[in-house]
Amino acid sequence: MQLLSEQELERRKDREELYSLGINPYPAESFVINANAADIHANYENNKTDYKDISIAGRLMSRRIMGSASFAEIQDATGRLQIYVRRDDISTPENPDFYNTVFKKLLGIGDFIGVRGYIFTTQTGEISLHVTHLTVLSKAVKPLPIVKRDEDGTVFDGFTDPEQRYRQRYVDLTVNPEVKKTFVTRSKIISNMRRYFDDHGWLEVETPILQAVHGGAAARPFQTHHNTLDMPLYLRIANELYLKRLIVGGFDGVYEFGKMFRNEGMDRTHNPEFTSMEIYVAYKDYIWMMEMVEDLLEKVTQTIHGVTAVQVGGKTIDFAGPYRRLTMFDSIKEYAGIDVSELDEQGLREVCTKLGIEVDGSMGKGKLIDEIFGAKVEANLIQPTYITDYPIEMTPLAKKHRSKPGLVERFELFVNGKEIANAYSELNDPIDQRERFEEQLKLAARGDDEAMAMDEDFLRALEYGMPPTSGLGIGIDRLTMLLTDNSTIQEVLFFPQMRPEKKAVELTEEEKIIVELLKAKHPASLPELKAETGLSGKKWDISIKGLTQKGLVKVTKEGENLLVDLLDQ
Repeated sequence: MQLLSEQELERRKDREELYSLGINPYPAESFVINANAADIHANYENNKTDYKDISIAGRLMSRRIMGSASFAEIQDATGRLQIYVRRDDISTPENPDFYNTVFKKLLGIGDFIGVRGYIFTTQTGEISLHVTHLTVLSKAVKPLPIVKRDEDGTVFDGFTDPEQRYRQRYVDLTVNPEVKKTFVTRSKIISNMRRYFDDHGWLEVETPILQAVHGGAAARPFQTHHNTLDMPLYLRIANELYLKRLIVGGFDGVYEFGKMFRNEGMDRTHNPEFTSMEIYVAYKDYIWMMEMVEDLLEKVTQTIHGVTAVQVGGKTIDFAGPYRRLTMFDSIKEYAGIDVSELDEQGLREVCTKLGIEVDGSMGKGKLIDEIFGAKVEANLIQPTYITDYPIEMTPLAKKHRSKPGLVERFELFVNGKEIANAYSELNDPIDQRERFEEQLKLAARGDDEAMAMDEDFLRALEYGMPPTSGLGIGIDRLTMLLTDNSTIQEVLFFPQMRPEKKAVELTEEEKIIVELLKAKHPASLPELKAETGLSGKKWDISIKGLTQKGLVKVTKEGENLLVDLLDQ
């Protein structure tokens, strides 16, 4: 049974009364709109004759009732607009009490309405719409949280709890409209990147999300089962191997924006479902790719912000190239003071122990070096920096370095202490690739659940021949965090993954009485609380036992006294 608040019950009554008046609070007909709030505020003063017959719709966000006339605010996708509503203008012979009954009593904050009329400027200089016709478009039966702002824009009683905001993004977007800017910027980042790639003649493609073999990255996958085929499938951890198949098939450049899924931890920069852009261009190498990424990010930032330097957590970060280039080994030497280039696995373990880095027996050389790098280097890479030339053990899909034995041609781009891009000169030798996969299988046998699986079909594709190719992956979520100055990935995802929401506990009427008394004063003496409730002995026993079992109250003994306390929820 759903427990409803007093306001929710009242709004449901208003809904029924609207129906009884012959007004459908959820009409099927379209409502024609010919303007929006932002357009009106921006252009009315210069083109007043264009705003004599305006039709606009949105949520009712505030009201000031003044007898036979009222001011209110509606909010559409672009902002807020003040409206002026008079009884004699919106009431009709068919419904003479429309203003007094419907507008004043049955409509509330959060309801959607459509209004027609003309724009004017009030005596205080506020651009407003004089309403001549009002249509109820949708009755909200749950009240919005009221966010108060003073004349300076300071927020009081805001809808600011992060967990509530992420769970109820629809409410967050409504009462905190500035949040929309983040997601508009995110959309612009993707559209500008797509335009850049299209202008170069590279083809946008789609590849499978359900994959028989999880490959293309070192990560733990989500596994499911296909009933008809009676086989396990995996949500993709990367789309790399399918995109390279298309290069084998004859495309010179392919890219994909898509969701990836990794069954790993959640924190401020990781969500199990995330968006990545991967691109592969034939006849290129990782040096060319570094130059392309610099050009891409500089142009995207310039287009969105008008400048290439942006503020991120109080720091100024400039996306104009060229970016600093530092090899993996040199970065560890510079920031950790240790040369790991000649160390074997045991030597690396000893370094980790010395540095206080926790490791386990499943980790090989690549993982150990990565742990040292993550602990001692990453946080220092604030300005865009390429970390290049990784040990071969860390990157089973990259081509061996042309001049440095034991290394591969790979770079990662770090900004503000986090990796946002990863690229290779792609390995196209099928024999070498098979040997690398076999090394990954050995790591898996040691317990490394992020080791790559053997992909025979991908190897078969390479055996038909793949031209020299450079590939790149960019994390769209992290790039958006940087370009919108957000410190958590949850702020740039409409609906981030959350822990299961605790269900509201249903209480009996007697239990509600006890809880309300404890809210006013707790802990409370059990005999005094029992007397104050006025409940019979049997009802008291049942109710206090029920609240204890539901984890809402706790009965304790202090000396000779029994106390009842309300537990935090």
